[in-house]
Amino acid sequence: MVQSAHVDTFARDNLPPRDQWPELRFDLPELQYPERLNAADVLIEGARRAGLGSKTAVIAADYRWTYDALAAAVNRIAHVLVDDLGIVPGNRVLIRGPNNAMYMAIWLAVLKAGAVAVATMPLLRAPELRKYIAKARVGVALCDHRLRDELDKAQADCPDLKRIVSYGNGELERLMEGKPEDFAAVDTAAEDVALLGFTSGTTGQPKATMHFHRDVLAMSDTAARYVIKPEPDEVFTGSPPFAFTFGLGALLVFPMRFHCTTVLLEQPSPEAILDAIEAGATTLFTAPTMYRVLMSKFAGRDISNLRKCVSAGEHLPKATWEDWYRQTGIRIIDGLGATEMIHIFISAAGDDIRPGATGKAVPGYEACVLDENYQPLPPGSTGYLAVRGPTGCRYLADERQKHYVVNGWNVTGDTYRMDEDGYFWFVARADDMIISSGYNIAGPEVEEALLRHSAVQECAVVGAPDPERGQVVKAFVVLKPGVNPGEALAKELQDFVKAEIAPYKYPRAIEFVDALPKTPTGKIQRFKLKEREKEHAATAS
Repeated sequence: MVQSAHVDTFARDNLPPRDQWPELRFDLPELQYPERLNAADVLIEGARRAGLGSKTAVIAADYRWTYDALAAAVNRIAHVLVDDLGIVPGNRVLIRGPNNAMYMAIWLAVLKAGAVAVATMPLLRAPELRKYIAKARVGVALCDHRLRDELDKAQADCPDLKRIVSYGNGELERLMEGKPEDFAAVDTAAEDVALLGFTSGTTGQPKATMHFHRDVLAMSDTAARYVIKPEPDEVFTGSPPFAFTFGLGALLVFPMRFHCTTVLLEQPSPEAILDAIEAGATTLFTAPTMYRVLMSKFAGRDISNLRKCVSAGEHLPKATWEDWYRQTGIRIIDGLGATEMIHIFISAAGDDIRPGATGKAVPGYEACVLDENYQPLPPGSTGYLAVRGPTGCRYLADERQKHYVVNGWNVTGDTYRMDEDGYFWFVARADDMIISSGYNIAGPEVEEALLRHSAVQECAVVGAPDPERGQVVKAFVVLKPGVNPGEALAKELQDFVKAEIAPYKYPRAIEFVDALPKTPTGKIQRFKLKEREKEHAATAS
């Protein structure tokens, strides 16, 4: 085994046993990484070695930095981490803040100093932060001063967290003053842990996924290089936060790996995204729900700079894809990824897109569907989606590792159909299947039918307890502006679904709502709707 650079061995000591790792594959020439590798150093210095140090790397509300200026900030912060905060390789450093240039520089500095980045969502509150801090044994945190209160509350019950340094109010910035603009990257091994990614939208005890320095580059050298194919003049923007590995790749790693520019939005509202596009952003990353909202805001806006659109985070409905293409002429690149895999592993772009299908296995990965005994099924079959490639699930000290990795495959919890051409068609999350009177009904299929109705802005479909049928299909529907809810519209929607898909799948109950519960990454939290229905059923009985 290659010698680790980690002095603090916590991360290495809490990796799952090797026999519980997924099978890893490095079939592409770009994936032949050296045994020693510091991902941050590769990302920071790549553009500079190509003579692009004066090119704009990041545009944000707080800073506009060239690659040279970003490197100087990263190196000063790395000196602060080591010289002032006593960080040694392997220590975990928590980062808390919205997407801005300082957050970007801090994340890179943590990796360059050989530490392990623990990025957290801005909306997390003290009880959630406590769980993350305790699980990762975090000793130091760097926090946007506007989000300090909840972290201070969490620290009171976290003896491991010795020091919190704020940025944006001058505290970190003062420590950076006078620090050298160069810093020798720690000589980490390619298999040293670089980041802990906590799964989004979790309930109960969080799971921390462990990703190596080589994994950070591998997500670029697969999905980005072969599917998105960034050009040097592209300007990236989007809504996913850095703490979500979709956002980390899309808005930090991808643009830096390919020497592009990224526009960071602290508050990625539809208006802010459209402003960024009008100002020059060419490449958009966001969730399906945001694409639907953006279409309702197009009036009077100029989106002519936009060239590429990427969707991930949850299933992209065919109706959303078609509406977007009709209005923009741009084919959305759908991508399936997972925090456990670090980024996208199934996708398609350009003429390879089949509307409604997620896509094929991204070069570097292979995928199949498995039966209930976890054996591969032939094309045309529906089963559990399984994938393997250069990245894979490694939970930090968690028995759930055994359930995610089976026979060397990462089993994602999605039900998919694979066609004869190797395209994967989403059926449902395993827990989104509704069993009603003996029929298996995929909630997302009903959602797609509803979304084809001109009155529907968003919807979520769940199984509601029913004494006679076991469950009934219930739809929570957000209507487009100006559309009035009522019994007549509910009946119209039910009849519409019956005409679109098998009639037994129609929603027997429809509730009109102003908004759907979502995670900070834009995923609809169907489990909250399910829990509410269970509580209603219990009260009624």
